[in-house]
Amino acid sequence: MKHKIAIVGFGGMAGWHYDEIKTIENLEIAGIWDIKEKQRNHAADMGLHVYEGLEDLLADKTTDLVLIATPNDVHKPVAIAAMRAGKNVISEKPVTLSSADLQEMIDVSEETGRFLTVHQNRRWDEDFMTVKKILEEGKLGELFRLESRVHGSRGIPGDWRQEKEHGGGMILDWGVHLLDQLLLLFADVPLYSVYATVTHVTNQLVDDGFYTELVFENGVSAMVEVGTSNFVSLPRWYVLGTDGTAVIEDWQLNGKIVRASGVDEKDVMPVITAAGLTKTMAPRRDDSIFTEPLPEVKSDVREFYYNVMAVLEGREESLIRLPQVMRVMKLMEAIGRSAETGEVIKLRL
Repeated sequence: MKHKIAIVGFGGMAGWHYDEIKTIENLEIAGIWDIKEKQRNHAADMGLHVYEGLEDLLADKTTDLVLIATPNDVHKPVAIAAMRAGKNVISEKPVTLSSADLQEMIDVSEETGRFLTVHQNRRWDEDFMTVKKILEEGKLGELFRLESRVHGSRGIPGDWRQEKEHGGGMILDWGVHLLDQLLLLFADVPLYSVYATVTHVTNQLVDDGFYTELVFENGVSAMVEVGTSNFVSLPRWYVLGTDGTAVIEDWQLNGKIVRASGVDEKDVMPVITAAGLTKTMAPRRDDSIFTEPLPEVKSDVREFYYNVMAVLEGREESLIRLPQVMRVMKLMEAIGRSAETGEVIKLRL
């Protein structure tokens, strides 16, 4: 079955979608609309149809999908207008700016019977899928701590992401990805508490980084951090279990797993430091541990679109479920409240 998609907003992310869609059978771009003449001209130069306006795009009866790749504050009104026009909707992340706005969008989806989903593309990042596989296989024993972070050193890109009214800031821009990944790892475990701080190193209007400590009801703690003024990057993932530790340094999947071999260490040789000796921090003997490479996981981000088409054809359930999206939105709001008040937010999410 052939599907046609119209794109609202034709900036950098829409260009990424364009490249992906070109490789997907039975999915065709019907045209684009962007409020900026430069972007409309760019699309025309690429041979794409350019609609006369948003109303023209929504009136196109040949399309069954609308992709929204605009600044964040525009997602909700365009999505609602598209669903009321009979279109199914893919919104770029974050789907909107608040849980109340998201509920309004969900209500319209249910009222119109139109499919609404969010492009949470980093569910297909191979570093995340590797962590998921390690945990599913129980390689580290019982999990008790997990750290997820991304670090850059160039501040926030010089566009609408720096402006609060457009939904700028790193909680909404990168937090939405890392928190979505984390909550997928704990899909059936309620979140118990949230503590967070934000940074304003290069931007006073929106957060240019944040740090949050999360505790789940099963006792597992998790740290999520986004930094944009970090000239030395810490590991992308650091995962701690009772029987081992996994580290993933970067998106290129440099890293390793170190596990206990089952040999009991009775005679620990202390390590001598400049100010004394310690047994507690002495390295393990080689015969009591072993190191192994990270498991190999391959992904195809086009699976997102394959799933969307299968949902429209009634063959599959959506991989991106709106209750999951709502959980992430409410967590981002809790992070904002904690950062503003300096308090630990207790909740059951």
